[in-house]
Amino acid sequence: RAARNSEVSYQFKQQVWSEKRKMKILVSACVMGQNCKYNGKNNKNVIVQNYLKDKDIIVMCPEMLAKMPIPRPCAELVSGSVWDENGNCVDAVYRKAVKTALHELEDAKIELAVLQSRSPTCGAKEIYDGTFTGRLIPGYGLFAKALIEKGYKVVDVEDFAAWVIENSKK
Repeated sequence: RAARNSEVSYQFKQQVWSEKRKMKILVSACVMGQNCKYNGKNNKNVIVQNYLKDKDIIVMCPEMLAKMPIPRPCAELVSGSVWDENGNCVDAVYRKAVKTALHELEDAKIELAVLQSRSPTCGAKEIYDGTFTGRLIPGYGLFAKALIEKGYKVVDVEDFAAWVIENSKK
């Protein structure tokens, strides 16, 4: 009987050890193909979508959570505040969007955030310089910066393939 209990215990441990826990990943909604960008389009990324097929994902767009219109005027960070292309300070609504998104994630325990490049909200490596001329500078959008400050691993969607390769070696 002891041998049988030992065998059952061993089989249970094997099953637990062999089951892979799904990684929980936050991903920008536009990357998943949702038309939520300022211009009403998306940034669908098939490489990201394919990688995420067997993961536990949270698809999120802070601007959508804040009920910003789609389409809406293009916006960029200017000296730390968000302004739109028409010269309107829209910082308060973007900060509300970030606050709402962070609240939604409070108990999520995400292990990685894959965010859209260059956005004043999600930019995770570079952002537009605030001149509305298309010039990029190193920096982070408001949401990306807030996630990093909270200790989350944030990856720019354009660096995602390299991240996958690097982390598959671990």
